[in-house]
Amino acid sequence: MPDKPDVIAVMGGTFDPVHNGHLRSALELRQLLALDEVRLVPCHQTPHREQPQRSSQQRLHMLDLAVAGEAGLYIDDRELRLDQPSYSVLTLQGLRKELGDEAVLCWVMGVDAFAHFTSWYKWREILTLANLIIMTRPGFELVSGSEEKRLWQERAVEVSELYLHPFGKVLPVSLPSQLEISATYIRQQLSQGQSVRYLLPDSVINYIGTHKLYVKVS
Repeated sequence: MPDKPDVIAVMGGTFDPVHNGHLRSALELRQLLALDEVRLVPCHQTPHREQPQRSSQQRLHMLDLAVAGEAGLYIDDRELRLDQPSYSVLTLQGLRKELGDEAVLCWVMGVDAFAHFTSWYKWREILTLANLIIMTRPGFELVSGSEEKRLWQERAVEVSELYLHPFGKVLPVSLPSQLEISATYIRQQLSQGQSVRYLLPDSVINYIGTHKLYVKVS
């Protein structure tokens, strides 16, 4: 019987700051899907949204603190080492080259992000490099007749089928915790001097406090 291929999921984002919603989602995905690794990939320059408030190195350090000692969760800083916009397709090209053709490579996103997937840079090529793991949300529906809805219908697989496809499939996943935590809300609370306890790991809260990050300058 052939060896089971490596199954690796990639979660990209600004992580500005990393919070328990990110971390719990990564942990639950690893457990539910029996993933070998979940790689958290902080972006350097965001092509489609406002640039992060904190520096790349500060966001990377907070990630390091957050996942310290957690088996199966890894930080991948490849986008921070490039002085260019952080396009998902470029990250996946590098990972596929490193991991080989047999690895089951998956890009993780929320269903609200997937709703705009066909506006992403070289989105078709992304599907030749990786599967998409879509974290669903109660009450959220894709637009009927949209390209994203068609992709969902044509490419959706069950968990048991994911390991047979190195790329090109869509796996909808409903996570048990459904933690709705917003980095924007956290930054607002911090700027107002409010507590963010239980929203972030204590190690990250301590780092933010020590370096006075996200504090409103008067």
